[in-house]
Amino acid sequence: MRKSPGMGFAIWEGVLLWALLICAAPATRAQVKPDDEATMALRRQALELYRSGKFVEAMPLLARLSGVNPSDYVVRDHWAYCILEYSKTLADPEQRKAARLRARSLGLEAQKQGDHSELVETLLSIPEDGSDAKFSDRRDVDEAMRAAEADRARGALDKAREGYLRVLQLDPKNYEATTYVGDVYFSERAYNRAGEWFARAIQINPNRETAYRFWADALAMAGKNTEAREKYIDAVIAEPYNRQPWVALRQWADRIKQPFNGILLQNKSTVKTEDAANKTTLDEHSLSAGNPETAAWNAYTATRHAWQKAKFKKEFPGEDTYRRSLKEEAEALDALVGVLAPEATSEKKAAKLDPSLLALVEIDRAGLLEPFVLLNRADREIARDYPAYRDGHRDKLFRYMDEYVLPKEAAQP
Repeated sequence: MRKSPGMGFAIWEGVLLWALLICAAPATRAQVKPDDEATMALRRQALELYRSGKFVEAMPLLARLSGVNPSDYVVRDHWAYCILEYSKTLADPEQRKAARLRARSLGLEAQKQGDHSELVETLLSIPEDGSDAKFSDRRDVDEAMRAAEADRARGALDKAREGYLRVLQLDPKNYEATTYVGDVYFSERAYNRAGEWFARAIQINPNRETAYRFWADALAMAGKNTEAREKYIDAVIAEPYNRQPWVALRQWADRIKQPFNGILLQNKSTVKTEDAANKTTLDEHSLSAGNPETAAWNAYTATRHAWQKAKFKKEFPGEDTYRRSLKEEAEALDALVGVLAPEATSEKKAAKLDPSLLALVEIDRAGLLEPFVLLNRADREIARDYPAYRDGHRDKLFRYMDEYVLPKEAAQP
């Protein structure tokens, strides 16, 4: 018989569950076969508990299954996430820290094995020192959130929802509490109600990705993939330099067989800043003389060289130190496209060009070169220009994702 969440919880939490944080249950293949009927039934039960938000109840089952079959990455990832959730139920700070570190270590193991799932990304977001996240500088709000999170981890969904609503009474604009009310409804499979709360969270802060991503998951679970696609795109636009929205979008695209177009433009020439005097070196390109791509990359390099020598100071008088900017990269790529555009109009000549350069010509013609730079070629320096661009050109960012990264004509109904 399945144990109810409250049955003997103090003993369970204090002894056995804590042991399960250290290693998987010592089951062996001789004791239980990973593919026998009983083990598969246990796996289904554990994952159903997980999907229902009963993380603490699912954790020992997933731990046992991970011991039976260490290569089952789905079980391992879900077990690790349950450990993370379980940490929220612990009163002792050191035990919380140990649990979080255990969850993170499993995430690192998964990453080394090539697992880059959304769950693994969540595990890797745990601080390296295992420190707790702080929900608010206000002590009453922070304590109320921690209590609600502990109830959520135990699967006490009604109590958790009441806790999040209590937080919102104290702090009506609390993004996490608003999002997590929606997440409780998601666990209850009330996807429309969940969406209402995710929409409220987005009103509070449209530049955080979590509510968009959670809403997309809810829409996908409800079979509304056209709407889900839009929300996954919105999540990327909110925080494009966070891996989680990209991973979620790619996993969804793979699941419904939606083509995902990643345009990788390989540089053939670069400009290097050598010292504080801003001396620059133009690297030799690897293309032959007479190749139209050679002239194009020369134009790109010359433009960037001009920015490093003098133009940056003129365009950004408020910044003391040179950095690579959106304006520089867009102008340099526009110069490159200007050389190649005539070649691209000829079917015979275009066939000899790098496909990524042909795609770039098309993107430039569509007026979407800046979104391409920000979403495909941004480094830490260019990324500094993103918030201002997003504030004024969210529509262009969406168009780029909509038309080039996830062509909507290929989306599933």
